[in-house]
Amino acid sequence: MVCFVIPDLGLSGAEIVSTTLAREFLRRGYRVDIVTIFEISEAQQSLPEGARHFPILCKSIRELFIPYRRYLRTERPDVIVASMWPLTVIAAAAKVTSLVKASLILWDHNTLSIQYGGRGRAHHLFLKSSLRFLYPLADARVAVSNGVAEDLAVLADLPKDSFEVIYNPIYLAPVADREDAREAEELWRGWRGPRIISVGRFKPQKNHALLLKAFKSLLASRDARLLILGTGVLFESTAALARSLGIADKVMLPGARVNPAAYYESADLFVLSSDFEGFGNVIVEALASGLPVVSTDCRSGPAEILEHGRYGRLVPVGDSAALAQAMLSSLDETHDKEALKRRALDFSPEHIADRFLRLMHLEASANVTP
Repeated sequence: MVCFVIPDLGLSGAEIVSTTLAREFLRRGYRVDIVTIFEISEAQQSLPEGARHFPILCKSIRELFIPYRRYLRTERPDVIVASMWPLTVIAAAAKVTSLVKASLILWDHNTLSIQYGGRGRAHHLFLKSSLRFLYPLADARVAVSNGVAEDLAVLADLPKDSFEVIYNPIYLAPVADREDAREAEELWRGWRGPRIISVGRFKPQKNHALLLKAFKSLLASRDARLLILGTGVLFESTAALARSLGIADKVMLPGARVNPAAYYESADLFVLSSDFEGFGNVIVEALASGLPVVSTDCRSGPAEILEHGRYGRLVPVGDSAALAQAMLSSLDETHDKEALKRRALDFSPEHIADRFLRLMHLEASANVTP
C-alpha cells in the first residue's frame, strides 16, 4: 500500500500531481492512502475513487508529527510518498521514530532557495539543516526538474545524482464536454479576436502583474482579450491593477476551475509569467490542447518542458516588453498543434507512474487489492 502525504486536496500543482499519480496506482491495482494536513475552504479536487482519506487537520505544520506517526503505526504502509518541504522532513522524522519498515520517497516540487528566500537567515539555516539531517534517511529523493534537483543538492549538501529527476504526471483531459465548452465560450463575451489564457494561483511567484503590463503593451498594436483562471491572496489586487491600467474590460478573472480543458481549447495562446517554477504543470496542460505557449524562462521547469524553445517561446523573467513581443509574435505564427500534443504525452500519468514504480520496486513487493 502506498501512502501519499500532501497539504490538502486543493487545486495547487503538487496536490494535483500527487492525486494524479495516486489515481494511476489505483488503476493498476495498488492500494492507496492519502493523508492531508489542512482543511481548505477554496475549490478543491475530489478524492481519487478507491483511495482511503486520512485528514489530520492541523492548525499548523508543527502539530503534524504525533498524529502522523500514529497513522504510520496503525496503518503500516509499504511506501510513503511525502510532498513539499517541510512536510517531507516531518514525514521522514515520523517514519524513523515510528520504526515502521516502509520505503520513504521525498518528492519536492519547487526551488526551495527561491521559494523561501525572503524568510530571513534563521529560516534559511533551519531549511538547510533539516534537509542535510533528514533527507539522507529517505530511500529515494525525487525532484520534478533538473533545476529543482540542483537546488536541493546544494541545500542538502548531497550529490545531484542522489536526487531522481521525474517530471510531473499531468492528466491529459479529454475533449471538454459540451457544458464546459459553453461556459468557457460565455466567458469570452462573444469576442472572436485573439484570446490569451493563463492559469495559476494569484500569488507573488506567478507575477500576474507582469502579465497585465505586457498585455497592456500588446493592446497598443493588437486588440485582444485575456482570461486568467485561479484564486489566491493576490486576486483582488490583481483585479485592482487591471482597473488602474485601464484594461479591466478586456481581462476576465472568473476564479478557479477543477478541469480547465475547455478554457484551453477556447483560447489561441497560453502565457506563463512566473518569477520561478519547480516544473510548470499548466504548460503541459496547454500543450495537450495544442495551444502555443509563451513563458518566462524562469528557474527551473519551463525551459525543460519546452526543450529550450523548441515547443514554445521563452522570454527573460520580469521583462514585460519581451513578453508582450513574444505574445504578438506567437499569435502571428502558424503552429504545429499535433507536435505540441505529442510533447505533452511525454508527461502522461502512465509514463511517470512507470518511473515511480521502478524507483519504489513495487512490482513485486507492495500489497495489491485482489
